[in-house]
Amino acid sequence: MHEFDLYEYAVVRLVPVVEREEFFNVGLLMLCKRKKFLRCEISLCTSKFNLMKSPLDYTEVEQSLYNLRAIAMGEKQSSPIALLPAEERFRWLTSQRSSVIQTSRPHPGKSKNLEETFEKLFTELVR
Repeated sequence: MHEFDLYEYAVVRLVPVVEREEFFNVGLLMLCKRKKFLRCEISLCTSKFNLMKSPLDYTEVEQSLYNLRAIAMGEKQSSPIALLPAEERFRWLTSQRSSVIQTSRPHPGKSKNLEETFEKLFTELVR
């Protein structure tokens, strides 16, 4: 019998004007410590971005999001944080901050297939 894997996930959010606290979801982080699994995907929708009437530059935000993904995926050239173990990178990325790119609090779950669960959550919460 295949046992369940416990995981945590956090939604990556874009908060165009931090003072207004309005946001929309632009990505997902998922960690399974036991499997040393950390995955991050980003999807920045141009039309949603434009609806927010933000002073932010789309290209700069897009680059920052892809830098976040590079750290999550452990791409060594992106940042010294990328060299940390998966669970430490996840904790660093999901720490509370007041910036235009934030994450939700981590949420727990269990899954028999982490990749399928990630895809399902990404579709439901981001796309």
